[in-house]
Amino acid sequence: MTQTKSHTVEKIGGTSMSRTAELLDSLFIGDLSGDALYNRIFVVSAYGGITNLLLEDKKTGEPGVYGLFVNADDNDHGWMSALSRVGQAMQKAHSDILKHKADLQAADDFVRDRIDGARNCLIDLHRLCSYGHFRLGQHMNIIRELLSGLGEAHSAFVTAQLLNRHGVAARFVDLSGWRDEGEYSLEDRIVDGLRDIDLKSELPIVTGYAQCVEGLMKEFDRGYSEVTFSKIASLTGAGEAIIHKEFHLSSADPNLVGEDAVVKLGHTNYDVADQLSNMGMEAIHPSAAKMLRQANIPLRVTNAFEPQDPGTLIDDRPAEYARVEMVTGVQVHALELFEQDMVGVKGYDSAILDVLKRHNLRIVSKSTNANTITHYVDAPLKAVRSAESDLTQLYPGSRVSVRPMGISAVIGRELAGLKVTLKGLSALDEHGIDVLGLLQGSRSVDVQFAVHRDDLDSSIKALHEALVTPKSEAEPKLVA
Repeated sequence: MTQTKSHTVEKIGGTSMSRTAELLDSLFIGDLSGDALYNRIFVVSAYGGITNLLLEDKKTGEPGVYGLFVNADDNDHGWMSALSRVGQAMQKAHSDILKHKADLQAADDFVRDRIDGARNCLIDLHRLCSYGHFRLGQHMNIIRELLSGLGEAHSAFVTAQLLNRHGVAARFVDLSGWRDEGEYSLEDRIVDGLRDIDLKSELPIVTGYAQCVEGLMKEFDRGYSEVTFSKIASLTGAGEAIIHKEFHLSSADPNLVGEDAVVKLGHTNYDVADQLSNMGMEAIHPSAAKMLRQANIPLRVTNAFEPQDPGTLIDDRPAEYARVEMVTGVQVHALELFEQDMVGVKGYDSAILDVLKRHNLRIVSKSTNANTITHYVDAPLKAVRSAESDLTQLYPGSRVSVRPMGISAVIGRELAGLKVTLKGLSALDEHGIDVLGLLQGSRSVDVQFAVHRDDLDSSIKALHEALVTPKSEAEPKLVA
């Protein structure tokens, strides 16, 4: 690959990808022309909702093709109907974007080939596993990998078609390993895919999913596209990595606290990005952020539909002054184990963690005292109940309970001296919100307030109103 020192690697999320036609005017082309169109690598996600249909709904857990296939018996072919629905959803997505008949035909053929290929593969695998020597459970990660790559391949193909139609020399770069008989590491897969591309005169449109021996889904699950994006940036020595979203990285969700109330961050660091990820509001996957940090590549988060706005720069620089940068929150379940005999006895904590890990419960926060350990976990209730049952059996003399709750978090690079805890408690009390727990570390980067789940949104609004400096009084913007 012919590269330049000034090239960027840019990722577009699924919701924004569904508005690809608008992205032509705001991001892909806009007022750019000639050489200015190039020196960029775009890594794309599947169109909004497609990966949910292929795997499972990220919010509700409703099974997609993957869930239906791995749980199907010999006479259950519901996954086939689900796969057909994916094909229909893909065709609907690109029919809203492509207007030229030849492009539509090419996209329809592409979808048909991928969907039919996946269907035949799963049928053959189901038949193979009907023999005693083969177990479906041994192939679950491979199935998940196969299905997840369909969405990104489709969106990347369609985007390249659209750009070519508008006179841009775009190249579809398929890292999904479709019908590939070789085995590649992630690095080798990327290097091979970009090998003969001249960034000065071509615009690579790269799949967010990359098939590799490491197995991205196994390690990163739905965060795989950001890992691919970061790996490409570090391997190619990008001057900057950019994530395009449909909104700015702001002090709170504008839909919750109001567009007039939020303040664009403008500049923050990777430490804050990690705290956001912990609260389920990822600016970038932590593993992806680690790659960029190690390669000394700054990350920029922009609004894809406001190309003139520089967005928010994320790097390793500390804050120049203390301020609250964001207030956010997440719904959790408080999994509490009370055991009178716990005092002075070692091993409870590690045993509980083993159970939580076995049931894949993501820990948001944790509190302990002499005889009680509480983990605030972000996971489906069914999985939490299973963990509760295991803990009850492990410690029959204990009292294990599960409560739905919410955690509101106040986050900033430097919170020292702002009296966030005092002001936060006062603000919540003024709004009649009970605080069920207070969670604060020693590093002055976040303070968490545990509240009743029904009070979560209200608590975020109250904390934002009390702790975030209004736009009209904001400090001068930090220089990026």
